[in-house]
Amino acid sequence: MKKYIVVIILFTGLAGWQCSKLDKANLKESLQSSAEKINMAVDKISGTRGYELISVTGDEGKSGGCYTLIDKIELSMIAGIYDYQPDAFRHHHYFFPVSFFKRTGDDPHMIVNMPHGMIFRPKYLFNYCSCDPVVENNFKIDVSDYHLINTDWITSDYKLVAGFTDDSENIGGCEITSVSGKETGKSFSSKYTFTEGLSIAVNRVRGETTESSFSLNEGDKVLLMEKTIFTWTEDKTVEVQYILTIGNVDIKRSTGVDHIEVYLDGVLQQNAAVVITDQGDEENSICRKRDLEIKFDDGTTAKLSELIGPAKEKLKSVVGSLGEMNFAKRIVDYIAISVYFDTH
Repeated sequence: MKKYIVVIILFTGLAGWQCSKLDKANLKESLQSSAEKINMAVDKISGTRGYELISVTGDEGKSGGCYTLIDKIELSMIAGIYDYQPDAFRHHHYFFPVSFFKRTGDDPHMIVNMPHGMIFRPKYLFNYCSCDPVVENNFKIDVSDYHLINTDWITSDYKLVAGFTDDSENIGGCEITSVSGKETGKSFSSKYTFTEGLSIAVNRVRGETTESSFSLNEGDKVLLMEKTIFTWTEDKTVEVQYILTIGNVDIKRSTGVDHIEVYLDGVLQQNAAVVITDQGDEENSICRKRDLEIKFDDGTTAKLSELIGPAKEKLKSVVGSLGEMNFAKRIVDYIAISVYFDTH
């Protein structure tokens, strides 16, 4: 009987060791697997209407001086259902937007129904001609939380939470907050969540410690994140920490450390080495020109541009657009301000 028990224990221990060995991937395998997930995720979202929406760029539709005339707009002031129904009347004052939207119903949110083309080609929203044909209002903006507060030139508070529907299809939503104050400094966060469960987020904080980051996420799981932290010390010097997260791999570079550290599941990889190949300063990002060359335990190397090259190029435009709040300022804010001026 004891003989059988010993055999069972040995077999169980061996099976557990084999499973543990299989589960514990090395740095190279983990990085390659994580890079593949990143490329697949970006490829999945890059063909969506949500991706196209946050890629909207250009100067068309900036509301310009409208912001300087407004102390406060809250959702309760602009709540209701609004349809795009243009008329020929234009405000003659430069600062006032054109009245294109008519209130057609009550709602605790601000619901805007407008032509699809004016979302993806914003210049048509601001250059109406009475000779244009009547178009279908097939794009819906559902603003569930909103405020725009300007106390003075320094102090401001902004929030936008909105969902978007294109031709009756849900294409995701955004959440943007921006706060600025003399004592609190500046903070900004912008996130777009796709219906595929993926999201892209940009965050910035400025104060005694300045932090800037962007991330690609799948639910609560970080697929890719780049973060730079600047800390001002008592002797007026700046300490910089750069962190690049690729799945369960963290690449860190810090002031005072003479080499770049690589961590796998939080464990420092003694034999791994990383070289930053760009010649720029600390503010450069992998979405711009930064590239890293990684040396693995087996002596082989791989460049980040080779591992996630396709994803880098596609993320470049949307990360910049999220950081500048292009689609919020040039579309949603302009409509909110237009409705505000038309009803107050």
